[in-house]
Amino acid sequence: MLTGAATWALPSLASGPISRPNGERVVSLIGPEAEPSHGGVPLAPPDKQPPNLEIPEPQKKLGWAIVGLGKLAVEEILPAFGKCRSSRVTALVSGHPDKAKRLAEVYGVPEEGIYNYEDFDRIRDNPDVDVIYIVLPNSMHAEFSIRGLEAGKHVLCEKPMASTLAECERIISTARNANRRLGVAYRLHYEPLNLAVMEMCRERHYGPVKTFFASNCQNVEAPNIRLSGPLGGGPVGDVGVYCINAARYTIGEEPLEAIALEVRPESDARFREVPETVSFLLRYPSGVLAACECSFGTARSSSYHVLCEKGSITMDPAYSYRGLKLWTEDSHEGTARRTDLQIEQVDHFAAEMDGFSQAVRDDHAVPTPGEMGLADMRIVLAVMESARRGGEPVSVESPVV
Repeated sequence: MLTGAATWALPSLASGPISRPNGERVVSLIGPEAEPSHGGVPLAPPDKQPPNLEIPEPQKKLGWAIVGLGKLAVEEILPAFGKCRSSRVTALVSGHPDKAKRLAEVYGVPEEGIYNYEDFDRIRDNPDVDVIYIVLPNSMHAEFSIRGLEAGKHVLCEKPMASTLAECERIISTARNANRRLGVAYRLHYEPLNLAVMEMCRERHYGPVKTFFASNCQNVEAPNIRLSGPLGGGPVGDVGVYCINAARYTIGEEPLEAIALEVRPESDARFREVPETVSFLLRYPSGVLAACECSFGTARSSSYHVLCEKGSITMDPAYSYRGLKLWTEDSHEGTARRTDLQIEQVDHFAAEMDGFSQAVRDDHAVPTPGEMGLADMRIVLAVMESARRGGEPVSVESPVV
């Protein structure tokens, strides 16, 4: 439901007279004998229980191992388990044993559930681990995704999926051979406002998409692994991929080619290994153009704007962990009309982990499979190659020459 409006059910009415504990007969005010002046409207449920109270059904919680205990894991992912219904943290993997031990105490992870990168493969013998969540530097995604799958565990990997197409394909092949679920952590595919946008675009609520604009920029302070070339950093794979993925779920096509330009200011030592800013244009088979920008050296922006034939859809902020806003605009009798969509928001990471757990438990497809990560990586590499060539168009099907 796009409006997000809640539907309230009235309490059921009592059937007639009731008695006090001492046997005295009284007349109920919420049944057929209610006084007309009260209108028969109950002021409280007869059994002191809210009539619309939903009691959750008990369900098995899958055990998760978090691999990499950096800022994202510590500040967002681990706290999100407190809101999960289908997922629980049962193991931690880190190169910093003291930090892992402290976090294990906070989240109730047993000592035998603590691993380092060298003994990580022992996790195959831990029956309390069903899923491994890779939250490592980009350059380590492929190695630990493959090791996790070969250990017989399902894997959710942070984006970008890997550093090369060959690595992405190897991860997918390993998952297929191991008969394990593989997902890429595109959390917005589990977030209600972005899901509403997907539905509107899929159903062509405002007609076909004509043009797409997106921006995802922030000011990253050093030291930070995202500023390291050898660790797979750079704005395109880290924040630009949000724009790329949003273009897919709004336009509904794969781009043919990319044209990109980058900025590497010599005056700023942060950008000696990766670009500060990359602006790029994607061209699609239907003729739609997507204009996107991403940066590690500007004030924050987080938005996308979908221009359709009969109206527009805007998310701003679009990619943040909380506080997202969605509105649409169209013309009614020649007058511009804006509609703000109020939809209850969720913890992105809890929704994402529970969604993945449910796919594993119920044996259904993952909403964000490895193939999606591979498709995005093709576009990321085409953008980076075009920027390297100074804006020359590069085919998405063969991004690197």
